[in-house]
Amino acid sequence: MAIGEALNQLEAVVKARLAAGDAEASYVASLAAKGRRKIAQKLGEEAVETVIAAVSEDDSALVGEASDLLFHLAILLADRGLGWDAIATELTRRHGTSGHAEKAARPR
Repeated sequence: MAIGEALNQLEAVVKARLAAGDAEASYVASLAAKGRRKIAQKLGEEAVETVIAAVSEDDSALVGEASDLLFHLAILLADRGLGWDAIATELTRRHGTSGHAEKAARPR
């Protein structure tokens, strides 16, 4: 499965589970029921675990943690009413712009 297909499938499942709101049957719904702060906290934990896996030189662990990171990012985006299309639009906007130039252009 291509990455775009996998992310779109993930987004659809996350949105469906948020809409169903069954916190007893769904981890996504149970996390969302705890509020956006908890979702963001979990995303932060997964980001740290991804960094640890990256520096451990364990590719399998890195892939697993990166998958957890994207999963929790999908939950946070969906909770905000956003999705991968918003990310793709922003990445497209930035394409061809130096990272230094893009950062310097951000409002302070």
